[in-house]
Amino acid sequence: MAEDRHEHDIEQHAHGASEPLINPDLSVPENRHEHRDVNVFALGKFAIGLIIVTIFCVGLVAGIFQYLLSREGGRPASRMEAPAVDARQLPPEPRLEETPALDAQEMRAAENKLQTTYGWLDQANGIVRLPIDRAMDLVVERGLPARQSSFQSAAAGVTVPTASALGPIMQPAGGPLASQIQKGGVIPEGGK
Repeated sequence: MAEDRHEHDIEQHAHGASEPLINPDLSVPENRHEHRDVNVFALGKFAIGLIIVTIFCVGLVAGIFQYLLSREGGRPASRMEAPAVDARQLPPEPRLEETPALDAQEMRAAENKLQTTYGWLDQANGIVRLPIDRAMDLVVERGLPARQSSFQSAAAGVTVPTASALGPIMQPAGGPLASQIQKGGVIPEGGK
């Protein structure tokens, strides 16, 4: 019966029937499962094609591998057949660190010595190296050097609008009470 219905659907679509597909009523138990079976023939063709393509790809990869082996001169040496290496001869540069923890500790000690001791950088010109703590203390005592400028800042003569036809746009520097603070008068909290 399912085959008859399937053939009937094919005939309707082949003749261009424009009958709209309607969702089935699932309250009827007969409409709760698929009435047609899967197309086993098409599924079998796909599986066979997939197997053939897979075998072809494996053969292609094996052929390329054999070609590359013959080009390089034979079989690669396995781990057991590795050539004997003279242990007395060092490998070429760069070599791995033999004792990374000890090397890092020595590097930190050298850096710490540079950062915590005095020393000459250029004795002929009188340039010395100071410990970081002492250099920070000197900066606090003397302050940072500043450039002496003989020209005025570019923004010195700029005026800022404080009101427009739409009302106040910007507050003067210091807020709305800046003019009273500059005069020396302080308004109490009650505003009187």
